[in-house]
Amino acid sequence: MVKIRLTRMGRHNSPFYRIVAIDSRKARDGKYIENLGHYDPRTKNLQINRDRVEYWLSKGAKPTNTVAKLISKAKGGSQ
Repeated sequence: MVKIRLTRMGRHNSPFYRIVAIDSRKARDGKYIENLGHYDPRTKNLQINRDRVEYWLSKGAKPTNTVAKLISKAKGGSQ
């Protein structure tokens, strides 16, 4: 099953996250299928490729709870 979830990037004590489509059996930072955007929790910067997210959702991908909140925030926001 494909999941849409966060993968951690950045340095120690200054993380940022990529939003990726990945096989659910892979490790958190394992090889992903496609990069769908990024999120920086320090600056609250959020960028999501909505077309590709909708594509993966239509193919049956399941977002994690955190990613689902970020997607709804991006849809309702000014992006």
